[in-house]
Amino acid sequence: MQLVFTKRAGKMDELVAIRPDGSRERIDCPKQGMIPHEMVHYAVESVLASRGFLSKLGDEGPRAMSREAAAEAIERLVETMQAAVWSGGAGAEEIVALYELGCEARGHAALPIGAEQLDAIRAEMNALAARWNALSVGESLTLAFEAAA
Repeated sequence: MQLVFTKRAGKMDELVAIRPDGSRERIDCPKQGMIPHEMVHYAVESVLASRGFLSKLGDEGPRAMSREAAAEAIERLVETMQAAVWSGGAGAEEIVALYELGCEARGHAALPIGAEQLDAIRAEMNALAARWNALSVGESLTLAFEAAA
């Protein structure tokens, strides 16, 4: 699947997901002060090779998505990684603790994750941020994404 992120003026950026069958899904991406939320999903899901929002988008589209434990756990990790960036950074132990707390509060299990995986996600997010920040309004960044099985 191709993910085409376009930087827009105003409060929203845009993602167009192009599935292997050629069908497309357009999604508004609220500006985050960093990379778009769905781009954080790309970093997390591609590093962990785990099924989350993007994998399900590639399979079915967002309207048909069910709430499954792995997807919920990925969403909590995406939120936690965003919070870590917004707070100026946190250590791996703090991130894992916050992630596990978020999963517990929502009544589902956390995926096992260690410092090495968190470092890889952060590195991917930083690389994406450098590319995203270099774009002007109206320009796009295209990423190839292979949905986890």
